[in-house]
Amino acid sequence: MAKMLRCRDVGVDCDAVIRAKTEEELMRKVAEHAKTVHGMSKIPPDMIAKVKAAIKEV
Repeated sequence: MAKMLRCRDVGVDCDAVIRAKTEEELMRKVAEHAKTVHGMSKIPPDMIAKVKAAIKEV
């Protein structure tokens, strides 16, 4: 089952919806999105935990 994350679900004012086939692929896409759109060179551990908790299966 595919995975999905909405940026808003982790408290960020952003309409992005990120989808991937696996959690690992999703986390790579999330990291790239955080870097290019939000200027985050590294995602803090507390945000990683929020992201993982907010991942939905679609």
